[in-house]
Amino acid sequence: MNCYCTSQFNNDSDNCCHANELCKFSGDLSEVNVTPIYVQSVYDAVRFNMHGMRTVQNLHFSPCIPCGCTVTGINDIRIKRVFDPVNSGDCNNLTLEMETGITGAHFVNNSCGVVETIGPDGVPSEKMLYADSNECDSSGSGTPIFGTQNAKLYGNVMIYLDITLCDACGRETCATLSAELNIAKQNCPLVLSNFFELCMPNIENSAFLPRLTELANVGFNARLATNSVNRDICIGHNGDVTANLIITLCVAAEKKITVPVQLCVLSTGFANAPLKDNNFGNMSCPGLFPERTERTEKSDCLCNEYPPVTCC
Repeated sequence: MNCYCTSQFNNDSDNCCHANELCKFSGDLSEVNVTPIYVQSVYDAVRFNMHGMRTVQNLHFSPCIPCGCTVTGINDIRIKRVFDPVNSGDCNNLTLEMETGITGAHFVNNSCGVVETIGPDGVPSEKMLYADSNECDSSGSGTPIFGTQNAKLYGNVMIYLDITLCDACGRETCATLSAELNIAKQNCPLVLSNFFELCMPNIENSAFLPRLTELANVGFNARLATNSVNRDICIGHNGDVTANLIITLCVAAEKKITVPVQLCVLSTGFANAPLKDNNFGNMSCPGLFPERTERTEKSDCLCNEYPPVTCC
């Protein structure tokens, strides 16, 4: 619920929401215009998966199950990464760090270390690259570079065990148990390694150096160690539940060589977020973006020039 007492929820009982629709197009091609944008182009990219495994014995789950009940089945095992938004540097937060080494090129350094530029994620996440490309420039080809990749994983995950309980009268019910598991400590992370090859563009006549940007994500799956409830689930006298599990993980990583470019794109207009007005009287409010002068004349080469701007 927002401060204007309106909701984007589907209905009153729905605790999830949908984003606003910011762009609409009537289908009339006369509304399509050409506009230039300054973005990053991906020159080359490579993607790979790295797999790992973690075995867990006698992991304690809570809450305790009622006395006299037995676990007759496992409906699902779910894993959620631990993250505390109040303290993003907490060592218990599941953290994936990428350590990359390059051969055939150099990361550009200054007095503070490797030069990093702002990436599409809005934070310094791209490393500037330099390579002697004379050998390949004469043939109009890119220069190959090689790298080693170490993905370091540490922190905790939450494991949810959806089980079926059976009481002494034979009645079944479903319940969910949870446990927090440490994948690895920060001073001794789980390390997965791989190698990759990328192609760097010719930078002889460029005003920019190419950048290396990295994307990575980790996913988890879990199962009973021997796929047997009787062998892998243990119930104590007071209803404590412990389990033996195998945790498999996959780190998906992508390396990109990016260069800044200026593109002309077809546009149906500029997006505006829907206004939730809460005016008192007839107060006028300012805009948020500079006004643009619309193109009034068609050009033979729209993509080689900017839209005209009126100045005084």
